[in-house]
Amino acid sequence: MPDANSVLDFAKKHEARILDLRFTDIPGLWHHVSYPIEQLTESSFQAGFGIDGSSIRAWAGIHESDMLLKPDASCYLMDPFTEVPTLVLVCDVVDPVTKQSYDRDPRHIARKAEQYLAGSGIADTAYFGAEAEFFIFDSVRFDQREQYGFYYIDAEEGRWNSGRESNNLGYRPRYGEGYFPVAPTDHYQDLRSEMVVTMQSCGMEVECHHHEVASGGQAEIDLKYDSLLRSADKMLLYKYVVKNVASRNGKTVTFMPKPIFGDNGSGMHTHQSLWKGGDPLFSGDGYAGLSQLALWYVGGLLKHGPALSAIIAPTTNSYKRLVPGFEAPVSLAYSRRNRSAACRIPMYTIEPRSKRVEFRPPDPSCNPYLAFAAMLMAGLDGIENKMDPGPPLDKDIYELDPEEVSNVPAMPVSLEEALDALQRDHEFLLKGDVFTEELLRTYVDYKRSKEVEAVRARPHPYEFALYYDI
Repeated sequence: MPDANSVLDFAKKHEARILDLRFTDIPGLWHHVSYPIEQLTESSFQAGFGIDGSSIRAWAGIHESDMLLKPDASCYLMDPFTEVPTLVLVCDVVDPVTKQSYDRDPRHIARKAEQYLAGSGIADTAYFGAEAEFFIFDSVRFDQREQYGFYYIDAEEGRWNSGRESNNLGYRPRYGEGYFPVAPTDHYQDLRSEMVVTMQSCGMEVECHHHEVASGGQAEIDLKYDSLLRSADKMLLYKYVVKNVASRNGKTVTFMPKPIFGDNGSGMHTHQSLWKGGDPLFSGDGYAGLSQLALWYVGGLLKHGPALSAIIAPTTNSYKRLVPGFEAPVSLAYSRRNRSAACRIPMYTIEPRSKRVEFRPPDPSCNPYLAFAAMLMAGLDGIENKMDPGPPLDKDIYELDPEEVSNVPAMPVSLEEALDALQRDHEFLLKGDVFTEELLRTYVDYKRSKEVEAVRARPHPYEFALYYDI
């Protein structure tokens, strides 16, 4: 593992002049603070850097606001977007009084999940590979005031722009038909390639990139899987790179799950597997080539799916995506190949080291540290309690008759319902003190007051179309 001197040598080699410290809030946004590079010394990695945490969402109150950022010597890079050479260090958050990790630091929760796994004896490594989708727009306008509310999206690839008078060359994906077209229908090959090359310059391994199903420039770039914590670190860097490459090309990117009505939303399908002593544990002679341990893991994901949804699909907008149709995984079932099931078992290869479970309900608005940790804890609870996932569902879920559909559990239909489920079912998250009651209460209260209630209190534009003349 790199140490402090390795980082200092790296900074010197690249002539860094600014130090940029990064950390993450509860909703999952990267924050930063910068210093002259001279303030980074070997002792900084133990002493840390003081910050005021009282203005960070869902963090400490003003009476306990002092926090320390401790740089992680194994997670650093040169920022590819700054004019002044800038060294980026990802940090853990520490209480300056107790010197203990801060319980509301999402990165700390991810670490605890990995520690719980190692202590369980079940496995020593959990690998996660997330496929985050996003939209590329030319511009977006939105506002909500006392007497009006609106949003307006302009996108070169927007199907709805077929009547605009300029920059209209006719090639646009039809709704639901944007998967894998070549140029000129795919407008963003070069832009995505620039994103990929930038990611590679930051040390990330990229597997592929392509246009996604929706119009409006929907895209996907797939990263190689890694351990839980590292995959979460990389997802924050992934978002940073994608947004900034788009910005310097005059475009804007959103990871909002469902910005376009009537077309597919953006998911973050998450591939996961457990390993022990370098051996894969999910390969076996069961259904779809899974081991019994893997089937129990699936059982845990499905049983706790409604509670997980509050963390893995954590916005009111997430439930605009999680509706029948649009390839949305609303049914808590498992299947090989069937993308309408919450758990899919990829069948591209029979290689044991490639055997994994793909959980499809997450979307890219989630905090990856919390989401990956929660999914792991659900899967481990399934293993520890030998949860039977039931029979697989290899039919098209949307073509089942009503009686068959009634027997298939479903994801919540709103963030409020998901938060209710999390309040009822969260004991599995408390094992090993990975999540705490205090953190979950803070999370639920924040989501209810800042998002659920805030959205519910405001008139929706479509309500005027429905009710103005009533």
